[in-house]
Amino acid sequence: MAVDRKQLIIQAATKSFSLFGYKATTMEQVAKIANVGKGTIYTFFKNKEELFDEIITALIREMKIEAEQVLSPDLSLQENLHLALYRILEYRLEHQLTIKLFQEGKEMGTTAVIEMTNKMEREIISYIGEKVKTLGIDKGEIEPCDPELIAFIMLKLYISLIFDWERQHAPLSKSEIAELMERYVFKGLIKS
Repeated sequence: MAVDRKQLIIQAATKSFSLFGYKATTMEQVAKIANVGKGTIYTFFKNKEELFDEIITALIREMKIEAEQVLSPDLSLQENLHLALYRILEYRLEHQLTIKLFQEGKEMGTTAVIEMTNKMEREIISYIGEKVKTLGIDKGEIEPCDPELIAFIMLKLYISLIFDWERQHAPLSKSEIAELMERYVFKGLIKS
């Protein structure tokens, strides 16, 4: 029963954060949506920040699961990294909570939101960096390099090609993005 209530609270909070943003969400709203007393929330979470952190941590876990599902031992390092990064960014775009959070962080500069979006970015970079190391460096497919730095460059380039480019140009296809990554990132990393 306790686990069910905790899950109910998490689902209600996710809904509230997705609809109203972090700043406008109150514990009263979460209690109302979850149909529990406000005190019940505090049996599981000290405050709104702790509840928010739990939701973001779960979201990051889900992003990694999504990325893992597109990886294949039959594909090259480049193809696997492209598919993983693309899936993570697609997931962010599909998930109402991340859309609302990135909007709130950009428009309102809410500190807690900026910290959580930074946490998401660090986790994505760490995940991709680990894949660069295990699928590329450790297997001798790419030159030794700083996997975290490569992951950072790749993420930022993907974000630029997917989101920033579209502000003033026609969207690039998945294959066009893969080709650009091949040309500008991987050709410099691949062992000859």
